[in-house]
Amino acid sequence: MVEPVGVLRSAYGAFARVVTSLDEEESWLPSGCVGWTVRDLVFHCVADAQRGLVALHTPAKGPVDRDATTYWADWRPDTVGAANGRRYNRVCASMFLVFDQLRGLYLETNAAAVTAAGRADPASLVATQGHVLTAGDLVTTLAVEATVHHLDLVAHLPSAAPPAEDALACVRTVLDGLSGRPVPVEWSDEHYARAATGRAALTAAERERLGADADRFPLFG
Repeated sequence: MVEPVGVLRSAYGAFARVVTSLDEEESWLPSGCVGWTVRDLVFHCVADAQRGLVALHTPAKGPVDRDATTYWADWRPDTVGAANGRRYNRVCASMFLVFDQLRGLYLETNAAAVTAAGRADPASLVATQGHVLTAGDLVTTLAVEATVHHLDLVAHLPSAAPPAEDALACVRTVLDGLSGRPVPVEWSDEHYARAATGRAALTAAERERLGADADRFPLFG
């Protein structure tokens, strides 16, 4: 697994650069998340950075019950919780009258989370969403979420920069861990991230190559 703070800095930095470049009209474009505009997605990522800040300051007693890979086993698409979260996010994001307000909140929260991650002992235990994991593994999960959502962010922004390469490589490592082996298909890191999280449908040829593992896709979403 990669060095957590470094990959978080890369993932959050790349996402922030796209957010910085957006204008008001672009903030209303659809994202790669069903039902969310770009600004809805940015608000969701504000909330995730805030969750990271809280977790990094929430010491926990052991035992550890999740790591940077197994954390994602709970996150499945098309659940009641996912649908409720989609609606909640849209309502909250709609409270920002102009995108610049939301942009400012995202950028300052992003920077604070990276600073907190850099100051944390990666071996210390923290709590988030009912689980205990090391701070280092928590930071890696934050980077993975930001990187997958970066792909969503730029889905209808063809000139926007893609996610950081080291962050995409981190996502691949996590996906291989969930699968139990390296994916036997010659996918780029970006396409693997899309396919394994349900953002790109598997072709018949890909299903044949994956074999029984195809039925496990998406690995999380």
